[in-house]
Amino acid sequence: MCVAFSAAGDASSRAPIGVLFDDRCWQHDPGPGHPERPERLDVIRRALAAPPLAGAWRPLTPRLCDDAAIEAVHDPAYVALARRAIEAGMPGLPTGDTAVSRDSLLAARAAAGGILSACDAVMAGEVAAAFCAIRPPGHHATRNRGMGFCVFNNVAIGARYLQRQHGIERVLIVDWDVHHGNGTYDIFRADPSVLQFHLHQRGIYPGTGWEDETGEGAARGRVIHIPLLPGSGVGPMLEAIERKLVPAARAFRPQFVLISAGFDAHRRDPIGGLDLGSADYGRLTDAIADIADEHAGGRIVSVLEGGYDLQALGESVAAHIATLARRAAGRATVNRDPLPPAPAR
Repeated sequence: MCVAFSAAGDASSRAPIGVLFDDRCWQHDPGPGHPERPERLDVIRRALAAPPLAGAWRPLTPRLCDDAAIEAVHDPAYVALARRAIEAGMPGLPTGDTAVSRDSLLAARAAAGGILSACDAVMAGEVAAAFCAIRPPGHHATRNRGMGFCVFNNVAIGARYLQRQHGIERVLIVDWDVHHGNGTYDIFRADPSVLQFHLHQRGIYPGTGWEDETGEGAARGRVIHIPLLPGSGVGPMLEAIERKLVPAARAFRPQFVLISAGFDAHRRDPIGGLDLGSADYGRLTDAIADIADEHAGGRIVSVLEGGYDLQALGESVAAHIATLARRAAGRATVNRDPLPPAPAR
């Protein structure tokens, strides 16, 4: 079921921003005391149901992801292993540090399906941009390994779906989670059709994402890693977007922008240490929306990754959605721009 709010009223059906909730994502239970807990979705739901955001977005219809879309980025043997482990009642995936429960496979399929629904809605022009409030998160899941609280790589599944289902040739993935999105890097490190931009804290879990990791083969130069020192704040992140990502995007000319939207770089977060404030996520959103407007007709789908202090998470997601809504409201049309032509070769 989709979680909808009466507070949105009739205005939600005309809102240019879509938000996807799925009750099944609440059913993933990593256990008592785990930071990636179902209450994360509760605080987001409350934040978006309250003024001034109530009525600024419309609920999107969720769906489960099928094996074909998952196996477009994951090794079928890993998908089968995850299924067996969860169905056998194991407390965690045998591939890494991802706690699971009886309904974790259902939740993971709902999370991956959520980004597909959001991509469909944006491509159809139903909304200009969308946010997926889903869990478990995904950006640490590699092609053949679930780890770091993640089962399937939601943003990678979305990127490949856009290419195969909607004919998108070039996708930009921006990952601003405090932890490096090693799974996304692993899946697309040799794929020149994806430009990756990673902002993360230097040296913390999973210990990857260094400046000299720029992609492989035909994709060399299509990966930009910005490992940041603890306490850096938002300034170096915005500077890296302007100095590194903006020129790279102008050369690459993405047709769609996906955001791995972690909110654990917040100063209140118990895991991260980059010292961002809640409003800083609005500033990051503005910077990425500028790129989406210039190259991709404003098309953005963001997907929840980390963020483990409940107050900070609610405030930060609210700043993110408020900025997306303001940007979309200023557009003359709701995302009906034609796809930009391919760059000259």
